[in-house]
Amino acid sequence: MDKKVRVRYAPSPTGFLHIGNAQSALFNYLFARHFNGTMVLRIEDTDIARNVPHGEESQMENLHWLGVDWDEGPDKPNPKYAPYHQTERNKEGIYHKYVQKLIDEGKAYYDYTTEEELQKMREEQKAKGETPRYGGHWYNASQEEIDAAKAKGIKPSVRLHLPKDHTLEWDDWALGHISFNSDNLGGDFVIEKNNGMPTYNFAVVIDDYLMDITDCLRGADHIANTPKQIAVYEALGVDHPHFCHISLIFNPATGKKLSKRDKNTLQFISQYHRHGYLKEAIFNFIAFLGWSPVGEKEIYSKEELIKAYDPNRMSNSPAYFDQHKLDWMNAEYIKKMSVDELADRIMTLVHENDSEEANKLNDLKMSDDDLRALLQKVIHIHQRDVYKLIEIMDYAWFYATILDQDLSYDDFVNFDKDETLAVLNGIKDAVKDLSDDTTPDAYNDLIKKVGKDVNVKGQKLYFPLNIAFTGKSSAPQINEIMAVYPVATTVKLLDKAIASLN
Repeated sequence: MDKKVRVRYAPSPTGFLHIGNAQSALFNYLFARHFNGTMVLRIEDTDIARNVPHGEESQMENLHWLGVDWDEGPDKPNPKYAPYHQTERNKEGIYHKYVQKLIDEGKAYYDYTTEEELQKMREEQKAKGETPRYGGHWYNASQEEIDAAKAKGIKPSVRLHLPKDHTLEWDDWALGHISFNSDNLGGDFVIEKNNGMPTYNFAVVIDDYLMDITDCLRGADHIANTPKQIAVYEALGVDHPHFCHISLIFNPATGKKLSKRDKNTLQFISQYHRHGYLKEAIFNFIAFLGWSPVGEKEIYSKEELIKAYDPNRMSNSPAYFDQHKLDWMNAEYIKKMSVDELADRIMTLVHENDSEEANKLNDLKMSDDDLRALLQKVIHIHQRDVYKLIEIMDYAWFYATILDQDLSYDDFVNFDKDETLAVLNGIKDAVKDLSDDTTPDAYNDLIKKVGKDVNVKGQKLYFPLNIAFTGKSSAPQINEIMAVYPVATTVKLLDKAIASLN
């Protein structure tokens, strides 16, 4: 790299942090950290009508949760480049200064076309089978026409004048060499609206130029914007950053770009947090949406991804959202995490979340210490067979309310009634005098002794216990589940199971 790397993630606060936004932010982050550069957070908030309450906070909070941080931004201003909100930058006249420069140089001009005239022009062109484009009338308008428009009180916009039959091109990290002909861009385009606000394709250029952005990584849906932005760079006589257009995320079920209408796929990072996905797994998963490292390894820590990241390995094909792979990856991270750390994560979800799973645990009215102890036991049992933390929460609620559950005893028909009753009664007699802190190992020894006493072993011994304590013949280590229950609960469950057989 010839210059110190400076990249930026520039969201619009018109919505919350979507997985597509997170993908762009993450690759900018990896790029900056790999090359020991600077990550800038800039808020493109000029579309005031579409900005949503707390949209900016959602972006920042969920980026922090994901593990994507930045070196400069609204909360970390560098005086050389601040402010970091486009509305503030516009108030300071930053954009109009360059608009005026282009007007003075004859590269931009005032356009007095009204919205009604533009609409009529588009309709006439469509009727002729032509692609709508602006004809550039006001570029060569006479002073008389300009004076007449002013007399009518028409507020003009400002358009950039495009040179005819001019090639606008760049070398893309992901897509290779790309070129557009200026004649195919729909004519001279607006760079300042008639309300004095800069358009996106102008403001982003000025911001990237003044903030010394060296590399611009963004979604491939921006490809159509890039030639217009390069035209602005050329008009200003300055170099444009190195572009990388990141693969769009596609839904494999539809073969189309992931849409907010795809209800079977979680769309926002906050939802992944809420559903009990680990931030490390989400970071790892998103890093593979549009990029791949050398080799077959798929589980990477953030530090490993930073070291391995190579922009030359960015994909030029769509990135397909594989839910099964995400769930597998999250399960792998859950398996590797300590019981204490998982309990901490779940307790945070319980306290900060309004999900159904969190509300059910809160309704138990348990102290934090008791709930944490319950979760630790449940994690120990189910850590290797769950995909998301909310599954642990569901199991914890199930075990805590086991006496209220409608357990099925139908599977008892698969076992000899007399043998099953001998096992259940033997266990009942053996547990009556135990304490609530009896360990799983002690329960294991107890089960083996009862089996020996009643001469029952294997599935005939363990499956009936599974049914009695979970309602299903297939369950994890039943001695560990028994250790979750208070002894009084264990006895009541055995009484219910025995009653179902009589």
